[in-house]
Amino acid sequence: MKLFRTRGGVVVEQDQRYFSISTAWDDIFRASDPRSLISAAVKAAGQGAAALDPREILAPTSRQEVWASGVTYYRSRDARMEESVVAGGGDFYARVYEAERPELFFKASPFRVVGHGQPVRIRRDARWNVPEPELTLAVNSAGKIFGYTVGNDMSARDIEGENPLYLPQAKTYDGSCALGPCVLVPPSPLGKTAAIKLEIVRDGTTVFAGDTTLAQLKREPDLLVAFLTRETSFPDGVFLMTGTGIVPPNDFTLRAGDEIRIDITDIGRLVNVVAPS
Repeated sequence: MKLFRTRGGVVVEQDQRYFSISTAWDDIFRASDPRSLISAAVKAAGQGAAALDPREILAPTSRQEVWASGVTYYRSRDARMEESVVAGGGDFYARVYEAERPELFFKASPFRVVGHGQPVRIRRDARWNVPEPELTLAVNSAGKIFGYTVGNDMSARDIEGENPLYLPQAKTYDGSCALGPCVLVPPSPLGKTAAIKLEIVRDGTTVFAGDTTLAQLKREPDLLVAFLTRETSFPDGVFLMTGTGIVPPNDFTLRAGDEIRIDITDIGRLVNVVAPS
């Protein structure tokens, strides 16, 4: 089943039908068993509706913070090392890739998250900006993964590469995080064959396309969540981005007007356009 946060409340897609449920979005993330709660709410909702108006869909976060993981794919390790060389940093990302402890960082407060169809931004003080397509975990207040969504971790590679202490400026700013369009709540975890695809369209032409699968993800999602929640509580749940395995070439940077399309198996497509600076 799929959860949509809309202007009118929570909508569930199940068996190609849509159900408006009375359960609040945050209550789903607070529940010990979100899937059972949603199933009961769907049963109580009665007859499903025929369609869902895309214009009513909001970003799938109400009180949930968004955190992110880094250097979780072999390709992302190489990319982070490359940007450090270009910008004058060090080789510390190689050590992070091999370490037991993953890189985890705060990405966005709920009000900074944009949804499907909303504009993302690039920093005015950055010269090298890229999207990072990422499987994003929906985690309840007990620290258990119950769903998945599509994430775009917008990044200023030149700022990040200059010094690892600049990571918050490279990663966390207005319009730097997109999630959506829904939260997939499957009966079992996504398999290793699940594909992640990125396409960037400029003036009607594809200027970059790439893909990977979850088989290339070095660190298990449960392990990432275990480290995130080890000493940090999330009473309203949390979203955790799992890193990227798709990186545009070093001579590529986003421009205003670029359309970013990210597809993940079974979840759907997240589309955002880069806003003018």
